Amino acid sequence: MLERVARMSQAAAAEPGRTAKIALLADGLRGLGPVEAPAAVALLSGEARRMRIGVGHAALRDLPPPARTAGLGVLETEELLGRIAAVHGRGAQAERRRLLDGLFGRATGDEQRLLRGVLVGELRQGALDGVLAEAVAKAAGVPADAVRRALMFRGSARAVAAAALEGGAAALGAFGLEVGRPVRPMLAAAAPGVAEALARIAPAALEWKLDGIRIQVHRDGPEVAVFTRGLDDITARVPEIVAAARGLPVRTAVLDGEAIALGPDGRPRPFQVTAARTASRQDPERLRAEVPLHPYVFDLLHLDGEDLVDAPGERRWGALAGVADASLRVPRTVTADPAAAADFLADALAAGHEGVLVKDPAAPYAAGRRGAGWIKVKPHHTLDLVVLAAEWGSGRRRGFLSNLHLGARSGGEPGLPEWVMLGKTFKGLTDELLAWQTGELLARETGRGAYEVRVRPELVVEIAFDGIQRSPRYPAGLALRFARVVRYRPDKTAAEADTVAAVRALGRGL
Repeated sequence: MLERVARMSQAAAAEPGRTAKIALLADGLRGLGPVEAPAAVALLSGEARRMRIGVGHAALRDLPPPARTAGLGVLETEELLGRIAAVHGRGAQAERRRLLDGLFGRATGDEQRLLRGVLVGELRQGALDGVLAEAVAKAAGVPADAVRRALMFRGSARAVAAAALEGGAAALGAFGLEVGRPVRPMLAAAAPGVAEALARIAPAALEWKLDGIRIQVHRDGPEVAVFTRGLDDITARVPEIVAAARGLPVRTAVLDGEAIALGPDGRPRPFQVTAARTASRQDPERLRAEVPLHPYVFDLLHLDGEDLVDAPGERRWGALAGVADASLRVPRTVTADPAAAADFLADALAAGHEGVLVKDPAAPYAAGRRGAGWIKVKPHHTLDLVVLAAEWGSGRRRGFLSNLHLGARSGGEPGLPEWVMLGKTFKGLTDELLAWQTGELLARETGRGAYEVRVRPELVVEIAFDGIQRSPRYPAGLALRFARVVRYRPDKTAAEADTVAAVRALGRGL
């Protein structure tokens, strides 16, 4: 019954301990059994949201009162959500509303709260590649790494859960890379400078770090698909990326890279220009002429029938260099010399880019993970943190939520809560951003104090800072010095925020 999933979700959200949260979800999935559990995972992981149901906050107003008794099944609910997602064309809004009213009219209060969270992407029990992935593994009795790897290739939370619960590790091992189906991108850890990065990896491959939109390009003969970091299909919006992919001398390929808007001088335009171009669904050919995008590729995961995900980085780069000319590849050098690395970083900055990536030439492609194989270095230290609360402003900021409470993921570190506060900041906020964040934070409100509004930890914000200092005020004993907002990161989920371990690494062992 859906009521059981609703109670499971509420209990997991209220449980602060990661291990206890995993155990609670695993017990719930086992209780549902192999038939209903995959559908529950699809709901809890947010996969139902990604079906593009077309329902937001506004559509969830003035819904029927909750039912007095539970009667919805989990599979039935999934089917009904699928029917809503399938409504298109003339009269779609009215028909979608009719189906939505029918669904919510049969749901209890707890079930309605669950459905709201599913439809607007605001459940809190953990992303599948984190807490929920481990819960699926525990429920199925398989290694968590096997679940994560299967999800990396398949992308569908439901399909991976079904395989784990019905077929165990052997079924999970059957998942592999498929041309045309995006995989989760490999992520980078951080270091304060190239010398510190080379202390971890040497010799290393250094590449310019571009401030564009992460793209994953799949080609199968004449067919090309372009996906974002969040695995959204933007093929129709980026015809110049499609054309560049079709120009490669390959039959099948999966490439990783960045799309970036360049000015007439070849220097990068502001990130917001690139982001707005790739987000727009308007006339792509007109936008191509007005704001052309340039693709830069830096990795090759598949080439002409051979998967390269598990191959060393140096081999993947060699294969990439054989099919993409220098104009399409990010600038790269291999060195163990800190002085040469510093010069390479200086060149990247002089060209207008944000830093370098330092890569282990022997590392495989760890899709969806922030491992030790890639390290990003920027001249200004930044972290991707989550807003935990905000304080009301004063003076000209009266009426706006201004001073942000910033948190990092504990990463399962013993003795720490799931979200670890590192400090506050009200700096770097324009009037426009103040208004936007006030609305977004109030929509996520969970409670209030005398001066602050507590919110669900969902909004990721890029924070620049001058250093890290010891502080007894915060759980990890660390605080950011002179923190300031660079920008919000709508392309990232809270599960992708930086960890306390990453903060310590930047603080050089504090």
